Amino acid sequence: MINHKHEIGVENVLVLQGGGSLGAFACGVFKAFAKKNIKFDIIAGTSIGGINGAIAAGSINVKPEKDLERFWLDLARSSYNLIPDIFTFDFDYHNYQAKLKRSPAASLNAAFFGVPSFFVPRWFNFNKSNPKSSELQDYVQPPWKWTYMYDNSFITKTIEKYIDFKRLSPLAQQNNPNDGNSKPNTRLIITAVDVLTAEPLIFDSYKRHIEMKHLLATIGYPQYGFPWVEVGDGTFAWDGSLLSNTPIREVMVASPSKNKNIYVVENYPRKIEKLPANMSEVMSRSKDIMFSDKTQSMVQMSRLITRHVNLIETLYDIFQECDQSKIDKDKIDYINKEHSMLVEKHGAKILKLHRITRNMPETPYPLQNADFSVGTIKELIKQGETKALDYLKQ
Repeated sequence: MINHKHEIGVENVLVLQGGGSLGAFACGVFKAFAKKNIKFDIIAGTSIGGINGAIAAGSINVKPEKDLERFWLDLARSSYNLIPDIFTFDFDYHNYQAKLKRSPAASLNAAFFGVPSFFVPRWFNFNKSNPKSSELQDYVQPPWKWTYMYDNSFITKTIEKYIDFKRLSPLAQQNNPNDGNSKPNTRLIITAVDVLTAEPLIFDSYKRHIEMKHLLATIGYPQYGFPWVEVGDGTFAWDGSLLSNTPIREVMVASPSKNKNIYVVENYPRKIEKLPANMSEVMSRSKDIMFSDKTQSMVQMSRLITRHVNLIETLYDIFQECDQSKIDKDKIDYINKEHSMLVEKHGAKILKLHRITRNMPETPYPLQNADFSVGTIKELIKQGETKALDYLKQ
C-alpha cells in the first residue's frame, strides 16, 4: 500500500492540467484529498488548472474544497440550455444493430451564448457601462480585425467570491513568528506564455503577489477565442498550456532542493483501449494527445540525475574522509561549492509520480471541454472524487 501521508522534508505537490470544463474533474479529486486530510506544499496548474489551484491555495474559507465546488456549480448554473440535444440513430457495425445516440448540445450553447459566470461572446457583450476609449475602439472593430471572440473577464466576479488574494503573496507564505502553530500557506505556481517571445511565464506566490491578471493570463487560450492579457509593461500573456499542459518541470525549477511526491490530475488520458471510430472521435483523441502529460522523459531524466546525485554524495563522503593536505585549496573550495550547488540546492528527486486520470466518455467528441451543463459538471466532480478515493486506497 502506498503511503500518501506527508513525509518530513518531502514536498507534496499537486499538478492540475488545463481543459476547460473538464477541470471540474480536478475539483472532485481535490475533495477526495481533503476527505483523507492530504495536504500539499505546492499546487501548480495552467489554464483552468491554474484557476483551480488558486482557489485551492487561496480560498477565503478553511475548507477550500467547498469553495472549489461552489465555483464550478456557479459556472454550470449560469450556462444556457437553449439549443436542445440531438438524438440520432447510430449503426453498430460490430454487433450489426442500430442504437439511439445522444449528441449533447451544451458545447454549442456555450459557443453561441457563452457561460455568463465565465465568458460572454463579443456579439452579445454590449453591457459595459462607460467603456474606456481603447475598449470602445476594440468593440467597434469589424470581425476580421478581431484578435479574440469571447470576453472572459466575467469570470473575475466569480473568482472574487472564493479567493483571498492576500494569501497568494510572498508575505503570506512565511510563518508568523508570533504564532507557534501557524504554517505557511500552500505555494501556488501558475504558468502562461509570452505572446511576443514564446518564452514561458511562471507566476510563483513565493516570489510575487498573484493577481487577477495572472489568472486571466493563464486561461487566455487563443484557439478558444480568449484574449491575451498584459501582465507587465510590454509583456502580453496567453494560456500556459500552449507550451505545457502539465507544469511539472516548472515546479522542479521553482523548488529545486526538496524531494517531491507529485500527484498529477489528468483531464486528458494518455492511453485509450481502442482506436477512434469516426472523425469526431479522431479529433477528440488528437486533442487528448495534444494536451496529455508528456513528462515521462523528464521523469526518466530525474531518475538519471538522482543516480548522479547519489554518486556525487558517495564520492564527496570519500573526499571528506581523505587527507586533503595535498590537494590545492582552490580545488577544495571548488569541490565544496559545486557540491553545495548541485546536491544541496539542486538535488531534488521525484520520489513518486501519482496519476489520477479522467475516464474517457463512451462517445468522445472534440468539444467536450466546453460542456458546462450542470449535469456534466456534477458528473465530472463525482467521477474525480471517486477515482481519487479509489486510488488512495491502493
